[in-house]
Amino acid sequence: MFILFSRKQKLLVFFLPQLPAGNLQLTLYQYKTCPFCSKVRAFLDYHGLPYEIVEVNPIMRKEIKFSSYRKVPILLADAGSPLQLNDSSVIISAIKTYLISKRNSLEEIVSFYPPMKTVTEQGKEVLEYGNKYWLMLDEKETKRVYPVKEVRVEEMQWRKWADDWLVHLISPNVYRTPKEALASFDYIVREGKFGTVEGFFAKYLGAIAMFFISKRLKKRHHLRDDVREDLYEAVDKWVKAIGKNRLFMGGSQPNLADLAVYGVLRVMEGLEAFDDMMVHTKIQPWYQRMEEAIQRAAA
Repeated sequence: MFILFSRKQKLLVFFLPQLPAGNLQLTLYQYKTCPFCSKVRAFLDYHGLPYEIVEVNPIMRKEIKFSSYRKVPILLADAGSPLQLNDSSVIISAIKTYLISKRNSLEEIVSFYPPMKTVTEQGKEVLEYGNKYWLMLDEKETKRVYPVKEVRVEEMQWRKWADDWLVHLISPNVYRTPKEALASFDYIVREGKFGTVEGFFAKYLGAIAMFFISKRLKKRHHLRDDVREDLYEAVDKWVKAIGKNRLFMGGSQPNLADLAVYGVLRVMEGLEAFDDMMVHTKIQPWYQRMEEAIQRAAA
């Protein structure tokens, strides 16, 4: 497999070895419409890793009662002994490291991403994970996967951008108007795990609640009155960063940044915000290439 990328207007080609799937047994606990869960699915699908999906009821969350960590995605991985991985970026970095490096067990690799409690500006205590955008490779492995240092830095920066900025544009856009909020919750209820009565109330009450919450999110993240403008600007910034000489940020094949951005944007498919984005930005050619790359990998 060859990786093609542009640096200072030059085309460079490097060889990246095929990654063995190994004997991992994986179970993903998710909400289908969650952008962080979608990121993990995009990563697993692209790398040809089979996994079972457990759709979590977002109200009761009985499916993850075994876990003190109450968010999704959660990935249960068994590479000889069962292990719980939390946080989408930790999951992706740890599994990718495991596929490349045979020096450490998956349990040892996960220990390189320690959980840390931090306090936000609003005074809320949150759990963060150290090193979560790093692949834990030795020098030889690093040179094989990232022949040029700037490639690794670029991938990490854009993965972080997807988590810290792009993902926060989704809710304000899909719940922008009452009509869009109702359409979004209709999709969430159809794709999620709800009972009949529960789904009815979730659809209508959830749509009303998220319409008003999206206004608070718009203010919190300092978005424009028309949040579409922020979405358009963000995805065009991403396309510009890839440039005209690369098919993907990873060159001729997607890298972890490509998979992260694609996973986040994919949750809007079928909604007005997604259609508007395709019409008013330059994202469509890259997005279609991502769809094709993942379909080929899964075939």
